[in-house]
Amino acid sequence: MEVKKDILWRVYLCFIGMVLFGVAILIKVFFLQNVEGNYWRSMADSLHTRYVTLDADRGTIYSEEGRMLSTSIPYFDVRVDFAADGLTDKNGKIFKDNVDSLSICLSKTFQDHTQKEYKTLLQEGYKNKDRYFLLKRDISFTQYQQLRQFPMFRLGKNKGGLIAETKNKRINPFKLLANRTIGLSRQNAQNVGLERTYDDYLSGTTGKRLMRRIAGGTFVPVEGYDIEPENGHDVITTLDVNMQDIVETALMNMMVANEAENGTCILMEVKTGKIKAIANLGKQPDGSYFEDMNYALRATEPGSTFKLATIISVLDDKYATMNNMVNLQEGQWQIGRRTVFDSEPHPGQTNVTIKHAFELSSNVGMAKLAYQFYNKRPNDFVWHLRKLRLDKPTGIDLVGEDQPVIKTTASRTWSATSLPWMAFGYEVLISPLQTCMLYNAVANNGKMMKPYLVNSINEYGKPVKSFEPEVLLDSICSSNTLTQVKAMLEGVVMNGTARSLWSPYYSFAGKTGTALVANANRGYADKIYQSSFAGYFPAKDPQFTCIVVIKNKPHAAKFYGASVAGPVFREVADKLYAIAVEKQQPMRANLMLDTLLAFKNSKGRDWKEITHTLDLPVEGEVNNNNWVSARVTDKKVSFAQVSQAKGSVPNVTGMGLKDALYLLENAGLRVVVRGAGKVTNQSIPGGTQLERNQTIVIELS
Repeated sequence: MEVKKDILWRVYLCFIGMVLFGVAILIKVFFLQNVEGNYWRSMADSLHTRYVTLDADRGTIYSEEGRMLSTSIPYFDVRVDFAADGLTDKNGKIFKDNVDSLSICLSKTFQDHTQKEYKTLLQEGYKNKDRYFLLKRDISFTQYQQLRQFPMFRLGKNKGGLIAETKNKRINPFKLLANRTIGLSRQNAQNVGLERTYDDYLSGTTGKRLMRRIAGGTFVPVEGYDIEPENGHDVITTLDVNMQDIVETALMNMMVANEAENGTCILMEVKTGKIKAIANLGKQPDGSYFEDMNYALRATEPGSTFKLATIISVLDDKYATMNNMVNLQEGQWQIGRRTVFDSEPHPGQTNVTIKHAFELSSNVGMAKLAYQFYNKRPNDFVWHLRKLRLDKPTGIDLVGEDQPVIKTTASRTWSATSLPWMAFGYEVLISPLQTCMLYNAVANNGKMMKPYLVNSINEYGKPVKSFEPEVLLDSICSSNTLTQVKAMLEGVVMNGTARSLWSPYYSFAGKTGTALVANANRGYADKIYQSSFAGYFPAKDPQFTCIVVIKNKPHAAKFYGASVAGPVFREVADKLYAIAVEKQQPMRANLMLDTLLAFKNSKGRDWKEITHTLDLPVEGEVNNNNWVSARVTDKKVSFAQVSQAKGSVPNVTGMGLKDALYLLENAGLRVVVRGAGKVTNQSIPGGTQLERNQTIVIELS
């Protein structure tokens, strides 16, 4: 009996243990399902599903007139689900009935495989029941639309097994045009240009798609679990496609003709600071040219275009006027152990006016002025350069603008000759865009505008952020200085280094520049010159400022600013002027007294004869021998005496050629006449003090 009890006790004990173990399992199952269930289910799902990001459609970059400069084009990867319900139903009847015709369509459309090869490819995928069979990569939207109409695929995803994955590619429809400024959107590298600056607006917000893993480790989309992306905003630039084409073509023509290394051309709207066109071309190893870098933002020694800053400093400090004299010493001046040379010798040119020294682009003249007036206080000169914002980047909405270098006496490289060399554009580093901004300020009556490239950020055609013209300086100098500076810049074209660029149809003002550039360790031995021209047009009512900077090849036969950069400026100005003339509407005559007469200054007896012959109503008396100006007041012709101060240049603007010649030659001036009609411009302003054997150029139109 004891043995039996002992055995029963052991059986009961094992049974109780098994019951307790079962209860523990049930409790653990309940705990796993209800307490930790979500955690373990997500762990299980993570082994079979995953989320992939869905890129948003990137915004489009437009020109100011609404043309696409950079946009995204959809491309498609096409796959086939050979285990789709329609393809497995009825022993694969749909696939077998359509495989031949589908193979023919694929072969004709893509022309990369024969009909037989496509059929073999499709049959292999069907045999393996491949649920994510890759058929074609990177097909265009047009091809995708055709594909959707092919046999079997036209039945849709569930019956025909067609799976299409969309992805976008970034393209620039105008290709080279402003390519570096617009920029490139690249998946595996950093963006550049506007694509980089405004990337946060253009890129939009990414979405998500749930993907499920199937046999073979392939993931397929799970329907109904997509989080749609939010598309990017559009960027409306200040660029004008037609102007950009003009600028790019003019620069390219000169680059190719002169086999130049690199170059840039910037076109800025005077009143606003809008960049209407910007071209950057660099020579490639195969000899072609491409927009490889934004040379407009690279700081280099500017050369003679920098002399404008020197002249503004001297005139604004009232150390001199443009009619004061400076000795050019025939184009060579030694200071310390160094010698300043003019690019061209000036035999017989010793004492000339500061205006003429500027027109001749004399390095000696500018260096002597800076040394004479600022040698004891060189930081006063530097203060002017800083006032003109030449020590700061322009702040244009492009990443990568170089930091300019304007030395001070505290600079490590400052020497006894730094000041005179800075006066003609050496030992300083500024970008072409900074130079353009300075010349634009002169054209804009002294008001310096910040250059910018974007008008607005748009969402579905409506602006969400707009950019307005920004004034950096209300006035870069006094009005008296500005008047003299404008006359000097016009004089460069009339009498100076840019006289070969003069146009009989419109006036423009500017400055040439020719700078010797160091070639790394070889120094200046290779005679590499940087040619430049900066100016604005038309001179009397400036609409555009343009700068051209071209770095020439070593020992180039043609390297002066007037012969390399100047012609590019002139071609741009000519074409824009021609476009402006075409847009002008014909004048509608208003039959009033003041529109029927072309008034000009003349002698009183001439006006007496005119008014008597035409029987015009006259107000007041006219002296026969006095020079008078005529105007209409209260429907009557009235006259005012034109004063011609003795010993000063007469003001002949508005006169006919006969009267202008009479006054100018009687004043002792040599007169050069360009054009026909009435005088619209004179190279020496009226009221300027007369000098012996002075030449004046008058433009007529």
